[in-house]
Amino acid sequence: MISTPSFYSVIVGTELLNGRRQDSHFGFLNKALVQRGWEHKASFVIKDDPHFVEDIFSLIQADKNAVMFSFGGIGSTPDDFTREVAARAFTHRPLQRHKEAEEIITARLGEKAYPHPIKMADLPDNAELIANPVNKMPGFSLQKKFFFLPGFPEMAHPMIEAILEEHYPKAPQKYSCNFMVEASEALLIDIMDALPSQIELSCLPSFAGEKRRAEIYLADIDKQRLEKWCQFFKDKLVKSQLKFKEIENVSR
Repeated sequence: MISTPSFYSVIVGTELLNGRRQDSHFGFLNKALVQRGWEHKASFVIKDDPHFVEDIFSLIQADKNAVMFSFGGIGSTPDDFTREVAARAFTHRPLQRHKEAEEIITARLGEKAYPHPIKMADLPDNAELIANPVNKMPGFSLQKKFFFLPGFPEMAHPMIEAILEEHYPKAPQKYSCNFMVEASEALLIDIMDALPSQIELSCLPSFAGEKRRAEIYLADIDKQRLEKWCQFFKDKLVKSQLKFKEIENVSR
């Protein structure tokens, strides 16, 4: 388990981009992460283009804290190339016949496993299987942090839950303070610039006619450090004669 994971999702499907289907993977995964105190770093919805998919995999792999969920393209039809692309991007070796996957597929399909469905047993070297509770056709993972799942939500979503429960059941406790300032965000930049990098910062401006507001959210896993810098921010607001109102003090 990575102590400070950066979660990515890659959703492969031209049919999502041209409007033929609607994506449900991002919403489900994002909710599952947030429920456990985690959050996405980035999510990609991309065309069925093997070169582009490889570029995205390489981009994510460059993040040493990356944990990736990839959806779609692990079947046996000609447009299912995620297995092959993953082998190139993550192992730099060709696909290998995975004996356990082969046994699962042949046990499930018998003679119908040949000549095409059995190709789903050709996986990147050192791949570990992810159980599929719906039709038994497994997904796979690499290095225990890159997870490749079917494109079918009814299969992928219970697999997500199992993966998170095993590897990332709960994030470290995070503390936060949240308040609305009756000012434009431009007037708060000097205060925000003074915050240390460890403090998570979000500034969300809003408008109501001529009246401008900025919602400030600060968070940290270190409670004392958070309290110190929340108080610093509020003291600066008082000194600048800027009105503010507490929204809530959220911890997770």
